[in-house]
Amino acid sequence: MPVDVVIEDPRWDEAMLERLARKAAEATLRHLGLAPEGVEIVLLACDDARIAALNADFRDKPTPTNVLSWPEWDLSAETDGDAPHPPEAGSPDDPEPLGNIALAYETCAREAVEQGKSFDNHLTHLIVHSVLHLLGYDHIRDKDAALMEETEVLILALLGVSDPYDAGAEMPV
Repeated sequence: MPVDVVIEDPRWDEAMLERLARKAAEATLRHLGLAPEGVEIVLLACDDARIAALNADFRDKPTPTNVLSWPEWDLSAETDGDAPHPPEAGSPDDPEPLGNIALAYETCAREAVEQGKSFDNHLTHLIVHSVLHLLGYDHIRDKDAALMEETEVLILALLGVSDPYDAGAEMPV
């Protein structure tokens, strides 16, 4: 499955991030019945300054955040708690672009420490969360948020990652 990782901040471990991104995205896609080899995702590994600029440009919020995602397709139309219908996957030779994800190093690292989670597990959660956004999942309405959270927890369990919404579920590694 093509996950194109673009490293802007040298603090990111490229090999680790590529492995986590591939594993998390693949598990998410397979869980939803999509062929991972038929889609493409671009992941930008940046710093807080860069993500703050992106957040200002695209959301009018000039502050850093942990992750942003930009879906190629608008699939989030009024699902009211039902799963969105993702696009058909392409082929390995002509993958369907799902969209772009950006992760901010400082915010992700700080959150992992504050939440008592390993950095890898926190990143895995954020990548699963973002891939779901690329596939039309959202958490604006309560029913949609419940569906998204339930789906994240199921996928993360498949990956051996504890429920990130259960504050006592994980000890630091």
